[in-house]
Amino acid sequence: MKNVARIAGVNIPTNKRVIIALQYIHGIGQQKAAEIIEKVNIPQERRVSQLSDQEVLQIREVIDRDYLVE
Repeated sequence: MKNVARIAGVNIPTNKRVIIALQYIHGIGQQKAAEIIEKVNIPQERRVSQLSDQEVLQIREVIDRDYLVE
């Protein structure tokens, strides 16, 4: 199990739900986090520690393609 997921240059906490953890990235709030997990088809209650490497990659790709973050 990974203890750190790195997305958009930010180490996001693995013990939190994905929708909450994404908000640790500067430029992503609740609304954008919800859009991202919807685009990648991740359930609201899923925790970062439960994500597959493929899902983390998809989240990164969506953020890189569709969102402006620092």
